[in-house]
Amino acid sequence: MEEQIQTAKYPAQSHSHDHLYHLLERLNFPMDNVDVEHHHSHRHDQELSYCPLFRGMTQREHDEFLDRNVREILTYEKGETVVRQGDPIQFVMLLVQGSVRTEMITMEGNVLDIDIMEAVIPLAPSFIYGVKNNYPVDVIAVEAAIFLKISKEAWLDEMANNKQLLTNFLTMNADFTLFLTNKLQMISLKSLRKKLATYFLEMTTAEDGTLTLKRSRTELAEYFGVQRQSLARSLKEMEEDGIIQLEGRMVKILDRNQLIRE
Repeated sequence: MEEQIQTAKYPAQSHSHDHLYHLLERLNFPMDNVDVEHHHSHRHDQELSYCPLFRGMTQREHDEFLDRNVREILTYEKGETVVRQGDPIQFVMLLVQGSVRTEMITMEGNVLDIDIMEAVIPLAPSFIYGVKNNYPVDVIAVEAAIFLKISKEAWLDEMANNKQLLTNFLTMNADFTLFLTNKLQMISLKSLRKKLATYFLEMTTAEDGTLTLKRSRTELAEYFGVQRQSLARSLKEMEEDGIIQLEGRMVKILDRNQLIRE
C-alpha cells in the first residue's frame, strides 16, 4: 500500500534540495509535516549528486532531469513493503529519502538480508531493462521513504542523450554485479566465522580497522542467513580469541592477520 508519509524531512539549505522541494510542492505533495532540524543528520537525502547515476553532472542538469521526468511521487511508511520479489519492474523507482532493506527467503525458510540501500539510488537498476525484468528481492522501508516515479522509456531516452548518465548507469550495474558476486561467495562459505571475517575485512582497511554496524544483531544474522544465537556465539568466540573488540554496534579489528587466516 502506498501512503503519504507522516514525517517527511527536508533540509533548509542546499540548492539541489530546494529544487526538489519545490518540485514536490508542484506535484501536490503534502508539506505540512516537514521536519527541518531532524534532517541535518541525513544531509545526503534528496541530493542527486550523491546518487552514482548522477555523478559528474551539473546542478542544472540535475534540476532539469527532475523537471522533465518526475510526474508522480510514491511514499511508504517504516516497515511497509515497497515491492515484492517477482513483481514486474514497470517503471524506475528513485529513492530520494530514507532507506530500504532488500531480502529474500532461502530454501530452508530463513530470511536472507541482502543489503540496506540509502537515498539517493534507484531500485534494481540491473534488472530494469532485462528480458525478465522482475524485482529479484523483497524491498522493505527501514524508515519513512520517498520515491520519484520515472518511466523506463523516459529514463532510456535520457541515457541516449547524455553520455555521462549512460556511463554512470553501466558503472553502477557493473558495481552491483560485483556486489552480488561477493555476496554469493560469502553465502557459499560454510563457516560462519569465515563469513564474519570476510565481512569485517571488506568493511575495514589496514589503516582504519573500526566499523560501526548498520544492522542490529538480529538483522546481521538475517544478512548471513543464520540464527541470532549462532551469530552471537561466533562473535563472542572471535572476541575471546582477541581478534575483534565489540562495543555496541562498533567493531574494532584487533588482529587483522588472524581475520585473513580464518
